[in-house]
Amino acid sequence: MFIKKTGKILTEFLRFYEDQYGVALFNSMRHEIEGTGLPQAQLLWRKVPLEERIIFSGNLFQYQEENKKWRNRFSLVPHNYGLVLYENKVAYERQIPPRAVINSAGYKILTSLDQYLELVGNSLPATTPKSGSAPILKCPTQFPLILWHPSARHYYFCMMTEAEQDKWQAVLQDCVRHCNNGIPEDSKVEGPAFTDAIRMYRQSKELYGTWEMLCGNEVQILSNLVMEELGPELKAELVPRLKGKPQERQRQWIQISDAVYRMVYEQAKARFEAVLSKLQLARPAMEAVIRTDMDQIITSKEHLASKIRASILPKAEVCVRNHVQPYIPSILDALMVPTSQGFTEVRDVFFKEVTDMNLNVINEGGIDKLGEYMEKLSQLAYHPLKMHSCYEKMEPLRLDGLQQRFDVSSMSVFKQRAQIHMREQMDNAVYTFETLLHQELGKGPTKEELCKSIQRILERVLKKYDYDSSTVRKRFFREALLQITIPFLLKKLAPTCKSELSRFQELIFEDFARFILVENTYEEVVLQTVMKDILQAVKEAAVQRKHNLYRDSVVMHNSDPNLHLLAEGAPIDWGEEYGDSGGGGGDPGVQEAAPVSEKRRRAKQVVSVVQDEDAGLPFEPAPGPPSPSSPDSVTELRGLLAGDLRAESPPLAGPLLNGAPVQESPQPGLAPEATSPPASPLRQLPSEKLVGPEPPKPSDQETGEQVSGPGGRPPIHTTTEDSAGVQTEF
Repeated sequence: MFIKKTGKILTEFLRFYEDQYGVALFNSMRHEIEGTGLPQAQLLWRKVPLEERIIFSGNLFQYQEENKKWRNRFSLVPHNYGLVLYENKVAYERQIPPRAVINSAGYKILTSLDQYLELVGNSLPATTPKSGSAPILKCPTQFPLILWHPSARHYYFCMMTEAEQDKWQAVLQDCVRHCNNGIPEDSKVEGPAFTDAIRMYRQSKELYGTWEMLCGNEVQILSNLVMEELGPELKAELVPRLKGKPQERQRQWIQISDAVYRMVYEQAKARFEAVLSKLQLARPAMEAVIRTDMDQIITSKEHLASKIRASILPKAEVCVRNHVQPYIPSILDALMVPTSQGFTEVRDVFFKEVTDMNLNVINEGGIDKLGEYMEKLSQLAYHPLKMHSCYEKMEPLRLDGLQQRFDVSSMSVFKQRAQIHMREQMDNAVYTFETLLHQELGKGPTKEELCKSIQRILERVLKKYDYDSSTVRKRFFREALLQITIPFLLKKLAPTCKSELSRFQELIFEDFARFILVENTYEEVVLQTVMKDILQAVKEAAVQRKHNLYRDSVVMHNSDPNLHLLAEGAPIDWGEEYGDSGGGGGDPGVQEAAPVSEKRRRAKQVVSVVQDEDAGLPFEPAPGPPSPSSPDSVTELRGLLAGDLRAESPPLAGPLLNGAPVQESPQPGLAPEATSPPASPLRQLPSEKLVGPEPPKPSDQETGEQVSGPGGRPPIHTTTEDSAGVQTEF
């Protein structure tokens, strides 16, 4: 029954997607021909930000639901932000495939059992345990981290100290933030077509507002869309049949929901890929029509818009004037305060890191150590702990009563979007600094000259950052205001305006029906009624000095025409070019003597914190040889971990899914536990093989966890470098 229902929902949605694909293709080609765009950015951007990097590593204590035991897991977060879990550190060292790869798109990170039990109770109100009864989960420490998803499997971890909990929370928040942002912005047709189809489909069900739905890649979002409709029916059908104590029924429901979600994911993936393939085959013919008839299509669309405007505009303007316009300044102010603080913190962190590096050049190794300093600086934007102070500025964001008025279900999507902009701007500032410094080094400066140059380049980059961050923030404010007000307006206008739209269909020529839709044109008219008020509010805010925004009249023309040409060259390799094995004033013979593999590993150095693995986790066997301890603050970061993410096995046989974990044999030294709960309703997934040199890609291939069996994924091969600069291969 549920498979049939899933198929019906997917069929209906994919009709919307096919309709929106033609509109998005026309809009993309029109934009390309007319050449409208954003102001020229001053900062450069890195084309391959994190390829072959490891962001974080250490131990996590994970709860295994199949045998109700807590097990220590050695964990890595590679550049694609999929949390990789190994059986233990020894398994990692012996190159045994990882146990699982967790995709955190759509997940919420909880730091207490009370938070978790409240969410579980809300999702299944009829099964709330009585006060004083045993909870669904017990933690061996007071510092849990729980990954909660409304439909998919939950993941339970705990740490020994509050500092470790804070550290891993920052790392996992980075994973969630990155994986949620799964639709690439450079997708000019498929991306807009998909997001518009989501919006139109939900509006056909009288559900307005979609930003909170856009968590993950297209298949994950589509699975969430299906579960939004299927979930209540599933609950009504199955919950009354669950047996046992409240805790056991909660556990059964989580397993059933996860099993259905994975089944939906498989079906959604197959159907979506088939429709996308069909549309891509039809695209050349559609492009030919658009190129031939571009002027006529534009004229036809403008004629349609004028007719809709004459009918709709008076009602829309009254609605905007009475229900939206008075509240725009308050919404904008609520958005601007934390956002401006966050971008100011990005500037301050960047300034501090470059200044500290400059002091190190003066007081320590000079140019000889420059490669090491720049390797650390180049990864600043992707350092979860150093960026945490920037991200946390967004946490106080609240709309208070306005959130209920405009029916905004959650502010988390706005926080995450601003945080992603912060990371991008930090990386752009760092990369621009790198490029300018690298150019300066070509002049062969002395240590004193280099320090003056670093200071001069820093000031130059900060000016560019101020301009670009102002542009990015204003664009973010406009987008956020539209996402808050437009769904509200459409919902308000629907009873009086929606029924009139069908009569405009006859104004569209049949040949152009794939590129012009009445519903889209209607929404554009509604958007135009409120857009002038939004633009005016942002323009007025730019005058207020407290927000550090440039006025629209201030245009910073590209003052460095040669700078963008510099970025066209090969990426700067600080580890090889200026590291201990390269130039920069060291022994001239060292560079030639260093083997290629050694230089390649040095080129991939990246800050990666290895946690304290000999701290004696509860119920664990005696630890082996001590590992580098994990720092509890940013200033104590050390222990560089280089990641060579080169997989060596054959291609993937099928989609990576959120499969049930492989049963584990009891480990020596673990306390006996209760008998295992009933097996998951879904079948055990077969082991799968992978392609090529890429590590696990959670953002586009899986919904939660991929479990490796005997023929599974090879390990992520890494090296570490100790304080003496000696590299040890795992």
